[in-house]
Amino acid sequence: MLELSALKGAFQHLVEEPVSYVNAPLFAKERGVETGLTTSTDSEDHRSMVRVIASTTEGHRINVAGTISGVKDIEKLVEIDGVELDLAISDHLAIYRYHDRPGVVGVVGRLFGEAKLNIASMQVGREIHGEHALIVLTVDQSIPTKTVDAISKEIGAHLGRKVDLV
Repeated sequence: MLELSALKGAFQHLVEEPVSYVNAPLFAKERGVETGLTTSTDSEDHRSMVRVIASTTEGHRINVAGTISGVKDIEKLVEIDGVELDLAISDHLAIYRYHDRPGVVGVVGRLFGEAKLNIASMQVGREIHGEHALIVLTVDQSIPTKTVDAISKEIGAHLGRKVDLV
């Protein structure tokens, strides 16, 4: 079920046809997508955790982990590409990876404000002080691509993406 859920979630935003648990593996096969499921009990920090690792044909790889937390079963992001987070998942997110330095959070906040976009929550994480950092924001509405690109340019982001889960 976990593998099917990951495929369904990935393809529902990539194809125009309705995606179900039944046809998601067919979409994957038609596009040469290989999948695999590995289970482990090695999560020290979380009672249960799901990790999705995706690789592109160009060799790019993204590694995202999530969990369900608390008595309300709140869905949370707990890691992206080795950077630990603790952020409730929202319908609309923005993700930026950049060189860790002072002032970036202020720039991001200013540009979201100028775009009249309300930041619901924000998490900043980094692998090593002074190296790469990651900002993940949840917002109330879909973020225009021009805003994502403007922020990426101004902070010198290596990666700037919006994610709409609805």
